Amino acid sequence: MALLLPVNIFVLIKQVPDQSAKAGINADGTIDRAKAKRMLNPFDRYALEAALHTKRTYGGTVTAITMGPPPAVEILYEAIAHGADRAILLSDRRLAASDTLATAFALFNTVRYAGAFDLVFCGLQTTDGDTAQVGPQLAERLQVPQITYCEWFELEDRNITARRVVEGGAQTIRCPLPAVVTVANSYQRLAYKTLRGVQRVQQLQRDEAERQKVIQTVNLDDIQADPVRCGLKGSPTIVAATEKVGEIGGRCVILQGKPVESLVSELVRSAALKDMVKS
Repeated sequence: MALLLPVNIFVLIKQVPDQSAKAGINADGTIDRAKAKRMLNPFDRYALEAALHTKRTYGGTVTAITMGPPPAVEILYEAIAHGADRAILLSDRRLAASDTLATAFALFNTVRYAGAFDLVFCGLQTTDGDTAQVGPQLAERLQVPQITYCEWFELEDRNITARRVVEGGAQTIRCPLPAVVTVANSYQRLAYKTLRGVQRVQQLQRDEAERQKVIQTVNLDDIQADPVRCGLKGSPTIVAATEKVGEIGGRCVILQGKPVESLVSELVRSAALKDMVKS
């Protein structure tokens, strides 16, 4: 049986605070996202490349999906500039403070709203959460096979064969489509934006009617998601406290090529100077 083409591909991406910029902390311990610079989650760049690679290799369409406030549309434009065909922004104030359980539930309803799919690609984790839970939870809700830590894959006869990273090596597995795949950062890097993609984004930014055809903004009512199971109400996880552990910058000194006794003395001296500065 030949692979059914075209392949309908979804990729879930997220806008996160820029790691290279300082991000403040609100009184409740959450990140002050309004003041923080924003960027596409670095792990999602690998998922986006996996989705676009599938399109280039097997044909089909790529739909980028994100959940966030209105400014999150920025990363949807970025996905389109790289080659995504359409995008969906799930934006609703009732989603604020969603933990992984509530996020997975909201995205599950968004995927169902978006239509039939063959593959859903997700980043391994996010830099502002580091839980790696949303992809697997989504697969469980969709009741489809899941492949985690994927670093290579191919499609054949409505099946996906993938190599996944495991402790001490790699594992090759095979499962039928549809499936959810979380992509490891050992996968190939995201290719450069295309000229055609950049021009398309520029056109969408000029033409509101055309933009609404390509980038759809929906809320919880549109996707028929129970608000009680979303946002803070649907989040059993409680963050007790958030602390700053340091500032960006600092100084690094590499000590090498000297006797061990000399290196130890240098380290002790540096530590003593640091304590003096603090006091």
